[in-house]
Amino acid sequence: MNVAEAVASRRSVREFLDRPVPFETIERVLDQARMTPSGCNYQPWEAVVLTGAPLKALQEVLLAAQPDDPSEYDWSAPGKSPKYLPRLQAVGAAMYAALAIERADKESRTDFTRANLVSFGAPVLLLAHFPKLMKEPQWSDVGMWLQTIMLLLRGEGLDTCPQEYMGNYGRTIKTHLGLSDDTLLFCGLAIGWRDEDAPVNNFPRERVALEEQVKFLGF
Repeated sequence: MNVAEAVASRRSVREFLDRPVPFETIERVLDQARMTPSGCNYQPWEAVVLTGAPLKALQEVLLAAQPDDPSEYDWSAPGKSPKYLPRLQAVGAAMYAALAIERADKESRTDFTRANLVSFGAPVLLLAHFPKLMKEPQWSDVGMWLQTIMLLLRGEGLDTCPQEYMGNYGRTIKTHLGLSDDTLLFCGLAIGWRDEDAPVNNFPRERVALEEQVKFLGF
């Protein structure tokens, strides 16, 4: 698989097969991802990667916990903008249609949202964190690192789901893992083998036209 194919085939997978991921694959990908660029070579990213019993133990804690109040950071603010809200609504409508969950079915929607807490059945969970002294440029660097990991995993035939939802439980996760409160729990990354037949892994994802996002000058 070349890079363009990895980009085109990557999607947020929300139903995984019950199939383990070899440690050697995870280790190799994370070693390769160390070459991700970062401003001033700070390399701000850090992570804990869980599978098996440690992952199950964390999930039991999360299922019994309440979200942080207040959250350490707000990932939902763009949803208040008339420019970005329709994009959120479009992907939500397509996803719930694939799941055959009606808009009025609040209970089923809540149950599906809570499936984030078990990472949709993925056998591996990477939890990305970094010191709170890191600012916006370093947050961007961590995003580049995560995207690098996701594309490298596609090259291995694996799939992922980046989970900012885990940030809602940052304090609970940090306490469970023994991480300092000077650390910001940024997100999770569910890792595993895609269930190709699951409707939730096959609904169309809209992207805005290139001309809405990019201006070309001097070409």
